Amino acid sequence: MASTLVTAPAPDPAPPAAPPGPARISFWRTWLGSGLLIAFLAFLILIPAGFVLLAAMTGSVPRPGNISFSPTFDNFSVLGVPEVRKAFLNSMIMAISATLLAALIGGGLAFLAARTDIRVPKFVYLVGLMPMFLPSYVGALAWSILGSPNAGLLNIGLRDLGLPAFIDLYSMPGLIMVFAIYYAPYTFLMVHAALSLMSPDLEEAAHIHGATTRTMLRRISFPLALPAVLGSAILTFTLIFENFPVAQVLGTPGGVDTLPTFIFRLLNATPSRGNESAAIAVVLVAVVIIATMLQNRVIAKRSYTTVSGKGVRNKKIALGRWRTPAFIAVLVFFTLSIVLPLLALLVTAGQTSPYMSTLGDLFEPGGFDLGIIGEVARSADFLSATSNSVVVSLFAATAGTILAFLCGYTVYRTKVGGRKLIEGISMVPLAIPAVVLGMGLLWTWLVMPIPLYGTLAVMAIAFVAVQSPQGFRGIASSIMQTDRDLEDSAVMLGASRSRAILAVTVPLMKVGLLSTFLLLLMLSMRELTVPLFLYTTDTKILSITIYDAFENGGALRGAAAMSLLYCLFMFILSYIPRRLAQK
Repeated sequence: MASTLVTAPAPDPAPPAAPPGPARISFWRTWLGSGLLIAFLAFLILIPAGFVLLAAMTGSVPRPGNISFSPTFDNFSVLGVPEVRKAFLNSMIMAISATLLAALIGGGLAFLAARTDIRVPKFVYLVGLMPMFLPSYVGALAWSILGSPNAGLLNIGLRDLGLPAFIDLYSMPGLIMVFAIYYAPYTFLMVHAALSLMSPDLEEAAHIHGATTRTMLRRISFPLALPAVLGSAILTFTLIFENFPVAQVLGTPGGVDTLPTFIFRLLNATPSRGNESAAIAVVLVAVVIIATMLQNRVIAKRSYTTVSGKGVRNKKIALGRWRTPAFIAVLVFFTLSIVLPLLALLVTAGQTSPYMSTLGDLFEPGGFDLGIIGEVARSADFLSATSNSVVVSLFAATAGTILAFLCGYTVYRTKVGGRKLIEGISMVPLAIPAVVLGMGLLWTWLVMPIPLYGTLAVMAIAFVAVQSPQGFRGIASSIMQTDRDLEDSAVMLGASRSRAILAVTVPLMKVGLLSTFLLLLMLSMRELTVPLFLYTTDTKILSITIYDAFENGGALRGAAAMSLLYCLFMFILSYIPRRLAQK
């Protein structure tokens, strides 16, 4: 059988090597910018959180030259200690009870201001917001002056009237009351917006079909506002559960431990028990993450309501004979949240004797003198702390706004890879309690070869990390409201993209950028928990100076004077964004 040999055709010459071109260039264009942002955010936020997890899973805390990677679960045995279980139970009882009370107060004020014919509705709206102008720990310090079981001003007043002194704010009910007062504005803001923008169509239909006002509220209005109530309640629960300063000021003297105060005490023990505190912190983060996930789910469900942004004018509900009692209830809340705390600070700043057995002592010759406020305002400690606060806050607000703009623009105006990851990392601090992130930041900057620990710079960097969610959300909402056609038109007319952003988009977002800057500036001025882990004697800021003065007790009068000046400064800072928003 003949065989035929077929000569195989010569192979085609190998194609020329692909130019370094389209695919590779596309990859770099897609990932270079976003990759740098992701790496920076990971360095800023994820590494501190990772150090906390590492400390919880190993036998030593991260220190220079002493980072262990030998896993162990022994640290979690601290969770079985009765004190930790009690602290966890206290945290849950406090957070749940205060959240319910805050929802009742905030929701009630929102309903009165938005949907009723209550007297002076603008004042009622302001009362709902005003507790936000007073940092919660300053409010707690003021209430410790008012409600101390032995020397509290309220108990002194009761004794002056011949009544038994029964008020004790160093207790679980005291903690619940103070938390509810200073976190009610979160519910107020969300519920007021929902009630104000609610379409009146369903309510009018209910009236036409014969429903009474009470039935209409129970079957129509309140169910439509329920997502706002639930969303704000879960947010409030998260913030209260992780709060350290208020629990430290009011709970610790009365022996009411919470998880954040217990973690802080373990870290300050001798020797420091950082690994066990990190293990407890992991539990704290888990609870906050669960609450945050619930919050996201609840808020996401708002789309099924009939709340809309179109112009609506809801019919005001007549309160009738309840009009005056409702206004009196508003005045009572105003007195408890603002008047009494500021009055307590004023009395403490003015009393010339450290001991007071009766309020009549204030009216004795030389018994009351507010000259301390001027002395404090001119003192070196106050000026140094204020200067540090202003420098740190300005840097943190400026860097935070720039970072938030870069992240927001990348997420909402580009199609580069990793956009969702940028948004996700920016929002991570929301799920990490400040006391936990403070621990992680401390260990991070102790380990880093860059010698920034003990400087104002490390505090400013920490503030940028902690406040990244607020900055990102502020810029994101502004970017989404800004039309991108003008920027694209500038590019079509020959401008580079960067020039178009600087010449068109940034000026259009001027108000949003300024508002975000002022928000971050105010948050930086209020921050107390994170600086507690990072400050040194040379880098004290105003919040730390006030906290130290109250904790040491030796300079109570000066601390009260500083708190009054601090409140005035905070009020001015909070007033500016509202004026800008009205333009």
